[in-house]
Amino acid sequence: MTVAPFRLGMLIPEFPTQTHAFFWREITALRAAGVEVHVFSTRRPAEDCPHEWAERAASETTYLYPPRLSSALVSPRDFPGMAQALAYIARLSVGAKQKARALGMLACAVDLLHYARERKLDHVHGHSAADAAHVLALCRLLGGPRYSFHLHGDLPVYGTDHGAKAWDATFVAAAARPMQRQLIEDAGLAAERTYTLWMGVDTDRFQPPAKRAEDPRGLHLVSVGRLHLCKGHVHTFSGLRKALDRGLKAHMTVGGRGPHEKEIREAVARFGLEGHVELVGPLGEAAVMELLHRADAFVLSSVGLGEASPVAVMEAMACGVPPVCSIIGGTPDMIEDGTDGLLVAQEDEEGLANAFLRLGQDRALQERMSRAARERAVRTFDYRETSRRLLDAIQESRAPHRQAA
Repeated sequence: MTVAPFRLGMLIPEFPTQTHAFFWREITALRAAGVEVHVFSTRRPAEDCPHEWAERAASETTYLYPPRLSSALVSPRDFPGMAQALAYIARLSVGAKQKARALGMLACAVDLLHYARERKLDHVHGHSAADAAHVLALCRLLGGPRYSFHLHGDLPVYGTDHGAKAWDATFVAAAARPMQRQLIEDAGLAAERTYTLWMGVDTDRFQPPAKRAEDPRGLHLVSVGRLHLCKGHVHTFSGLRKALDRGLKAHMTVGGRGPHEKEIREAVARFGLEGHVELVGPLGEAAVMELLHRADAFVLSSVGLGEASPVAVMEAMACGVPPVCSIIGGTPDMIEDGTDGLLVAQEDEEGLANAFLRLGQDRALQERMSRAARERAVRTFDYRETSRRLLDAIQESRAPHRQAA
């Protein structure tokens, strides 16, 4: 007797973009495990994705916004749960403008319901705790499949009404332990309905080079991510300036794009780093690996809210590049300070300078941390293991946990 494959919907906002490499890895791993994965997204991304798999990913993605006209014109009599869905929106703790916007999410939820029925989906997992989670909750109220969703940063970044979003979620995952605590303490979820599920990296593909050559320009620092002020580039540049003024030979390559590129370029000039810092724009996976193979340290000095367990740090560690990170989100769980990387307080420019000096002046320390970072990545961050844990969570938590809507 042939057993039908488990059919999983995966809802990812604005997929694919530069920061979505992990999601594609996860989809690939789940399919390799025999899961039939159907990819959905809220809307098409505004910018092109630089990864080599992006065209295929976009072609396999069903976009829910704008919703089909047939979904936008439904009435309460069309679905038994429509009255409950409208009541859900009415009870949201937001203003009239946001509630009107939620009616658009309801039309997207109707679209998702149609697709779920057509494709006989067993479950839908959302990689967001923001509007996408509302779409999942509304779809469930209309009679759609069981669902779960993932919190990828601090709870306040993802809007309000998290208890409503999770009203019948089989579980809510968090990408780091501090976010799991927020789900329990701030959103009021029962602990047994939450998990910490990290993202992951392909440790077979992201590997250290056979030999890492010494750079005649000194310590090579690398940062890859959105060009956003929350990523702390300005603090990194200040720390680098301090270290250079104390005699360190170093230079830095910054990959990525984002809304604050102008301010970040201005900061490079303000600290007199034009000869030491190069901004190279968005990078595909192959280019990221090539850059990491030339790096001595990876820098992420993020500040504020929003950071969880950064995949860019995992990729660096898999390539044997020790990270220098601010203490934010899940970085203290990812990095053992002084063993496989260095941790500094947020906005601590003196601490960043000392970290750069420490690595730049002690090649043996750099090499020990490189080996330890690689070992940690293989042991903890491989995407096949993290994807298996997600699938286990979905399959083990499918007993109902209904709460009042």
